[in-house]
Amino acid sequence: MSPTPGTYDISTGTAEIQPDDLRRDGYLLYVNGVPSSHIVVGEPRELEFEYMRWIAGMVESFVDKPEKLRITHLGGGACTLARYFADVWPTSRNTVVELDAKLGELVREQFDIPRSPTVKIRAGDAREVTDGFLPASRDIIIRDVFSGNTTPKNLSTVDFYRSAHRSLAPGGLYVANCGTHADLKEAKEELAGMAEVFEHLGVIADPPMLKGRRYGNVVLIGSDAPLASTPELNRTLLGGAMPAQFKDDAWVRSFFSGARSRRD
Repeated sequence: MSPTPGTYDISTGTAEIQPDDLRRDGYLLYVNGVPSSHIVVGEPRELEFEYMRWIAGMVESFVDKPEKLRITHLGGGACTLARYFADVWPTSRNTVVELDAKLGELVREQFDIPRSPTVKIRAGDAREVTDGFLPASRDIIIRDVFSGNTTPKNLSTVDFYRSAHRSLAPGGLYVANCGTHADLKEAKEELAGMAEVFEHLGVIADPPMLKGRRYGNVVLIGSDAPLASTPELNRTLLGGAMPAQFKDDAWVRSFFSGARSRRD
């Protein structure tokens, strides 16, 4: 069954499903007029958004024992990455935290998302839910939450990072999609905060973005385990229409030097 294009009422406004004219069986999800997700029905490993490919490449290069992996996705949309990892690692358990309960119901109804417990959609505020996680109860946290074109402040503070860090198993991985302007202020402030919590940091972005030439996405990475690029990750980052680079801990700390971390 194919999704039904159209505009739908959701808890926070409206969601629109549009066919992708350039991709057979592809669909775009807009939430309150903002592009949120892209899905190709029947092809869960097709990731149209560049930053999602970067996140997937980072996670896959980091994980060496994928059995029963516990992945939490803060921010749901169409559950594109949860759907991806459920296909790559069928024994993984993906929990999607989505603020808009009706949006969660809509995407479950319209798209081919694996059933719980493989992909569980939990309605709730991402910060409140994260604060309530049990210690060491998950292996990977992926934050992809936006209000308009920015991340809510309470999901970019040292206090939030401490909650996320506490909920990760030893050596777990935190990955965030950060929308940042040309001055890169948002990314630098977030990394300054992450540095107070995680032992190792990394960044993925395309070179023009890191040179401050435009608004765009920067993937922020934190872990207490060492972070490094691998040949597989490099191939992923260089293989798309927008080639990207992985930057290591030393580069990251120089990059955000002088930035002030955020507090609740």
